[in-house]
Amino acid sequence: MSVPPDDFSTSDQWVDDHAGPVVRPYAMTRGRTKPIRGKFDLISLVMATRSTSAGEVGLGPEHLAILGLCQRALSVAEVAAHLNLPVGTVRVLLGDLLDRELVQVRNPQATTAPYDDSVFEAVINGLRAL
Repeated sequence: MSVPPDDFSTSDQWVDDHAGPVVRPYAMTRGRTKPIRGKFDLISLVMATRSTSAGEVGLGPEHLAILGLCQRALSVAEVAAHLNLPVGTVRVLLGDLLDRELVQVRNPQATTAPYDDSVFEAVINGLRAL
């Protein structure tokens, strides 16, 4: 069934009142579920390395939105929240940008235990002595 063009405006065709945006996240990533480059922790910091023009080949509006947001360092979780997109989708888009060297990513440092086992043993022995 076709809808006559004057029954809806062009801005209404991309949003459904009950379901939200009609363009689903998998369409933004062309069905990809893993980034082509990089691993992105929720607290990894992302920052744009340079600004880009809207006409750059291969970049969608979501890529440009990420670059606009990341003019200052933001975590992957913050980017996803600002864009109202699933984190998995944002990771795929960030992988595209990292591959083009349009963003830099600072992953969290792996923490080592600040104490060795002898400290825990001393605490346990002290508790037993009580």
